Order: sequence, then C-alpha cells, then structure tokens
Amino acid sequence: MSLQTWFENGWLRPHQTSKDEIGNLLGIVYRDLEDASAKSLSSDWQFGIAYNAALKLCTCLLYAEGFRPEKNLAHYRTLQALHAVLGDAHRNDAAYLDACRMKRNTLEYDIAGVATQADADELIDYVQELRETVNKWLKEKHLDLMP
Repeated sequence: MSLQTWFENGWLRPHQTSKDEIGNLLGIVYRDLEDASAKSLSSDWQFGIAYNAALKLCTCLLYAEGFRPEKNLAHYRTLQALHAVLGDAHRNDAAYLDACRMKRNTLEYDIAGVATQADADELIDYVQELRETVNKWLKEKHLDLMP
C-alpha cells in the first residue's frame, strides 16, 4: 500500500520537513546508537534506546516523503513506512521492527527483564545497518535534505 493511500485513509497527514529537522533526527540516531551500546545499561534499556533510533530513521523516511503519522498508531505507521518507502525488500524489516515495538512496549510499561542481551545486540546491529540504508536513500532521493 502506498503512502498516498495511507493519506487517503486518514493515517497520515502532510508534513513539510527541512534539512535541519532531518539533521536533528539523524543526530538522535547517532546519540542513541552510542548510548545503546553502553554495557553499563540493562539489556532492556539498550533495546529501548536502539528501538528509538530505529523509529527516528523511519521517521526520516516518512518526513522526507512529505508525511507524518496521525496520532493513532503513530509508532506502528512510522515503522511500516520503512516498507512503503524502501519497497518490498524491506517487508521483513518492517515486521521485525513491529515485533521490537511490541517488546519495547512490554519492557517499558509492564515487565522488567524482557529483552535479552542478544535481543539488544541484534537490534543495535540492525539499526546500524538501517542507518546506512537510510543515509544512502536520502542521498539518492532527497539530497537537499541531507545535513
């Protein structure tokens, strides 16, 4: 389903982004990846911080395409934008990030000790790769937004 269809369904609204806004989001990603790698943190916090970095990367994709999610299911829609913007090669990535979203909600609001160190490490590695993919995509599709 295209972002235009999402907009027509009322799931997105128009958004005019800027180089500064994208730069600030990417700055959060870099900070969060560094913080998530701190071994003095619990694996839950490492996972949660890495999740936030992934969410910001997907936000960059959505904003660059001229949209932002409506408040209802905002994280879900933002993560699903990964597939909508980058294509079918990233369908499994969107599903993986949605599973991370649910785990992050559980560890944030319900139960401590949900994320293992392996979970945190896997997500951190994934986000590092996603950062490279998003930066490459921005350079190819929206060079004017690159900080």
